[in-house]
Amino acid sequence: MEDQMREPVPWAEIAETLKTYLGLSGSPVAVKFVRDKESIPEGINEIEETVRHCQMISMARKDGAVFYAPVDKHQCMGGSWALGLRELTPSLKSGEFYYKLGKFQSWAGCMRTIQNVPHLPEKETYALLYAPLEKTPFDPHVVVIVGMPRAMLKLAQSILYRTGGRITTSMSGSQSVCADATAQPYLTGQTNYSLGCDGSRRYSGIEDDEMVIGIPAEILAEIAESVKIVTGAPGSI
Repeated sequence: MEDQMREPVPWAEIAETLKTYLGLSGSPVAVKFVRDKESIPEGINEIEETVRHCQMISMARKDGAVFYAPVDKHQCMGGSWALGLRELTPSLKSGEFYYKLGKFQSWAGCMRTIQNVPHLPEKETYALLYAPLEKTPFDPHVVVIVGMPRAMLKLAQSILYRTGGRITTSMSGSQSVCADATAQPYLTGQTNYSLGCDGSRRYSGIEDDEMVIGIPAEILAEIAESVKIVTGAPGSI
């Protein structure tokens, strides 16, 4: 059985709403986890180069690229582990890898961080599909948005528009686009913000004044409708 939404969703219309009302400089990106090769939609080609997940997000966001990427096309070991493509390497598991990067006082601190990274079961994912939301040929699992803080503010207000309350987010300053903005929303069904990480900012073009959010596809349409209301509210800036 094909993994798709039970009812059609107007992805292109939603993308236009988000880009217009939030002032996004690129496209929201549709991302889908695929468990076997047979589930790759016809007409979607494999990415040619081997790069990081965050770079793939940028290719769809800025260049309009539509493609799929199996494990051998994912360069980042930590990112591909979080996405369920690989097993966790011994150096990441022990804490050695992040310790060598100078970001933690001890191996133990690195280990605790890795143990709390949201991740899919190892080797459960065959590939990931990527597309700009306005022309996605598949129903995504998660939509990743990169934008300036004001856009993220309006998204936060839109997320809370119907029910109110508070937004809880989870991040560690590492594995931001892969774990924080893709794996976590997929696993929890909840939105999640990330400040980005050194890798994603270095390799994927996330600017100093930009943030990242991952949104489960099932709730995106309702959030997009709320964006129209919130951005036009009397108290909105």
